[in-house]
Amino acid sequence: MKRISFLCLSGILLGASLCLAAVQEVETADGVRFIHNVKGGIWGGAPKVGIELVRKIGDVDAKDENLAFNLPNDVAVDSQGNIHILDAANSRIQKFGPDGTYLATIGRKGQGPMEFMMPDSVNFDAAGGLVVLDSMQRRFQIQESGRDAKIVTMRDEWLSKLRCLRSGLFVAKGPTYPLRGQTSGPLRLIKVVDEAGKIQREFGTMTDFGEVITNSHGNTIAFDVDPSDAILVVFLYQNRIEKYAADGRLIWRADRSLNYGTEVKKRAKTIKQPGRGTAIVEAEMNSVAVGIAADEHERAWIATFNRQLKESETVHTRMIVSGSGTINQFSAKVVGDTDLRTTDALKLEVFDADGILLGELPLTHFVDAIRIAGDFLFLIDSQRGATVYQYKIIEK
Repeated sequence: MKRISFLCLSGILLGASLCLAAVQEVETADGVRFIHNVKGGIWGGAPKVGIELVRKIGDVDAKDENLAFNLPNDVAVDSQGNIHILDAANSRIQKFGPDGTYLATIGRKGQGPMEFMMPDSVNFDAAGGLVVLDSMQRRFQIQESGRDAKIVTMRDEWLSKLRCLRSGLFVAKGPTYPLRGQTSGPLRLIKVVDEAGKIQREFGTMTDFGEVITNSHGNTIAFDVDPSDAILVVFLYQNRIEKYAADGRLIWRADRSLNYGTEVKKRAKTIKQPGRGTAIVEAEMNSVAVGIAADEHERAWIATFNRQLKESETVHTRMIVSGSGTINQFSAKVVGDTDLRTTDALKLEVFDADGILLGELPLTHFVDAIRIAGDFLFLIDSQRGATVYQYKIIEK
């Protein structure tokens, strides 16, 4: 194992702006870098990037039905700069021009071509085709300009949050809980599939917390694909960030100093209720992150927690799904104080392509998902305001 330390040399380097504001420890073992980042990153109090609000799109209370989103959960931008917002609980994609003007609605609720049941991700592939993953129906659809949608069904797999590789393959999250009938083999967090929905490779190891449901909760991830087709992964309840090559090889793993612990406060448990079946009490763990996005410089932007939310700030979504054989009904309701839109609990962390924490940027509102397209950063407040914040990334 090789260890390298990056030290602050304040007062010695030429110019205070060149000072590394922190000590980053890097260990190398079996060709994999392990980076231990300290608070603030090497930019310290002088970040080399900033964000500037361009516009807000949509609101849960909007009078215009084209802007009245219900649990928006993803954003994709096409080659003309048109913004496509996945309005999940309304089972549609809302298309806006580069200036934020509403242009069209794509899709609707249903089970036919370009029909959805609570879709969970939207993308454009290397050929410019619109790709939508519909996890509830275990399928994704690809629609190229002027052509009918191609429906790819995956009856034996359950995937979520699909992203496109430039190679033509797709990356998605695998389940963190054994599916019915699965009896052998470890669960892998990342799945690479082809246009036919066939698994090409799978990778990403789970941390064992000693209990199946706790494992599922504690290994929840978000991920994105960078311009080199590397896969960036952040764990939502662990102090763990990873970068994989497209072939599944782990390149580096990083952590950073936090203002709170990541221990399991309470493990999940099941409670048998006479006459009412079995209830599951979820595990209790601190929230570490909500999402990750890669920019054109192969940097990783992570929406993370500066502090834990107070009970009065928390919300959650209740999902009711019904159907026999196939899903035909669902409803979603956000429970909590949805009028509260601002907070100081969240911030952005920016990591370089090698896993070094560069710096942090404060946020003033809630975030449930993050995407980057070119020099635009999109932060989605899905559960409270049902709003997409579009920011311009400013290089300083």
